[in-house]
Amino acid sequence: MTTDMPPHTEVPGTLRAQRHDRLAAADLYLCTDARSAQGDLPEFLHAAYSGGVDIIQLRDKSLEARAEIAVLEVLRDVAAEHGKLFSVNDRADIALLTGADVFHVGQGDLTSAQARAVLGPEVILGRSTHSLDQALAAEADPEIDYFCVGPVWETPTKPGRPAVGTQLLTEVAASAANKPWFAIGGIAAGARLDEVRDAGASRAVVVRAIASAEDPGAAARALKEELG
Repeated sequence: MTTDMPPHTEVPGTLRAQRHDRLAAADLYLCTDARSAQGDLPEFLHAAYSGGVDIIQLRDKSLEARAEIAVLEVLRDVAAEHGKLFSVNDRADIALLTGADVFHVGQGDLTSAQARAVLGPEVILGRSTHSLDQALAAEADPEIDYFCVGPVWETPTKPGRPAVGTQLLTEVAASAANKPWFAIGGIAAGARLDEVRDAGASRAVVVRAIASAEDPGAAARALKEELG
């Protein structure tokens, strides 16, 4: 059985078109764990979306499949309440079961054709990239809707992965400008976000900048204002 699928087309009014419009307007993307230690997942999600986060992805490798689905159902409902996007990482089966808006994969995960074979045309597809060649490949892939570039700085979220620095952001900005793309890795409000923007990136993925903040909503607002 082949997994080749024809490129998607945008049809106004469809679920895909609605998701794509939200993606096009998005500039602040948050990755979070299930907040098991804090026990405040719904409150945290509401605060982040209210503060200006456009997309939230659950990334929690400690969860078994059923527990991940349960957490994603909470995320899905909060995202819908705010009219925002929610993202599933790596697991296409879980993305399908939870009705994910966005499915995100790394370089060694499912190909875009394989993801489409499982999820169909309505889901937004994203891919992580760590070099100019990988970014250009994501840009050229008709099934990839957005990509991330990084890690700009080393981060405990991805231990052992070397930082790519801001120079790669400048190269991507000059070479791949047709799809939304996000800088990722160690980004925080202030000097680091200034460096990212000066390098040519207008969108950012954050983790600790919001997840570790005493006031997640205020942290999100600060980042959103700087990106704007």
